[in-house]
Amino acid sequence: MDINLSTYLRTVPDENGYYGEYGGVYLPDELRPAFQEIAEAYQAICHSAQFISELRRIRRQFQGRPTPVYHCERLSRLIGPCQLYLKREDLNHTGAHKLNHCMGEGLLAKYMGKKKLIAETGAGQHGVALATAAAFFGLECEVHMGAVDIAKQAPNVTRMKMLGAKVIEVTEGNATLKEAVDSAFRSYLQSYKTSIYCIGSVVGPHPFPLMVRDFQMCVGSEAREQFMEMTGLLPDAICACVGGGSNSIGFFTPFLADPIEIFGVEPLGKGTKPGQHAASITYGKKGVLHGFESYLLQDEKGEPLPAYSVASGLDYPGVGPEHAYLHDLGRVKYDTVTDEEAIEAFFKLSRYEGIIPALESAHAVAYGMKLARQRKSGAILINCSGRGDKDVDYVAEHYGFGEKYL
Repeated sequence: MDINLSTYLRTVPDENGYYGEYGGVYLPDELRPAFQEIAEAYQAICHSAQFISELRRIRRQFQGRPTPVYHCERLSRLIGPCQLYLKREDLNHTGAHKLNHCMGEGLLAKYMGKKKLIAETGAGQHGVALATAAAFFGLECEVHMGAVDIAKQAPNVTRMKMLGAKVIEVTEGNATLKEAVDSAFRSYLQSYKTSIYCIGSVVGPHPFPLMVRDFQMCVGSEAREQFMEMTGLLPDAICACVGGGSNSIGFFTPFLADPIEIFGVEPLGKGTKPGQHAASITYGKKGVLHGFESYLLQDEKGEPLPAYSVASGLDYPGVGPEHAYLHDLGRVKYDTVTDEEAIEAFFKLSRYEGIIPALESAHAVAYGMKLARQRKSGAILINCSGRGDKDVDYVAEHYGFGEKYL
């Protein structure tokens, strides 16, 4: 489908927060005014020269943006003639793309006069980024995290606490990302007058899918310009991992009007049965979760199914509404990568390029490698959304040091 990007960004989502038939606001009546307040505040400042100028200053002087595009020469040579490139979001301050929207949300909170930031986190990168933003702006920070993820991502838990955040351990249900969101929503319901809920992806009620997309678009805008400067051409294809979908939507959007292929990579985990994966678009159906409507892994009663991925940041049973919309339009193709494929890519990128990716990002690297093996020419640009410092202990304990995969 052909997309006019300037028209698309003006009309998608609509005024009610819908991307086609997905999105919207499904909330208790008590919370609706709070989210309306956030929507109105964001619309008031998103076109403000002062807000944009301050955010650009923060990105340049504090975050270290722009992050570079890097040619994976040795890995490309290993695979074949098709060339692999990375957008190095792992070099963004705090080690992932999450700070892009957290600093924007923190700046919005200051504008609104809020005192505390509340959020959920899976892999811990959003929690670290939000704790960083809170420290930067002088705000309180409360991060809800599943007990399973706390055990897997201990380094990020330590970082959050060092930055001054209060980490709430969530033990209900599967004790992973979905339960952390539930817990954070309950906390926000009790304190919304003095707090702002900073959702960690392009999910949740309007305006968060819109807001987080806008804050993350710097990734794709930089990458497009940098790749053109490096090669004189656009890439033949781009790909990024998709859990809730923040890194990928920010990466994809500036390329939507270009004649290139776009691939979103979902986690197939251990298999296709319920509870073995978190591939919401591939195996889900339309449903409502956490205040928005999108593709959802659900049972026959409409209840969310357990989600699983080796990558904690991807084990969510739903996906951002704009991803659902782009899937239905046919503009983005969504496919899957297993745990084993992601682990192989994790070790391949580490050994051949000296870059240890986050397990989330390793899904995108694995898919980029798979595409490259199928092609006799061209270039594939992959969003390396985060670094793997948080994952190295877990990977070493469960997979050793990669001899099997090299």
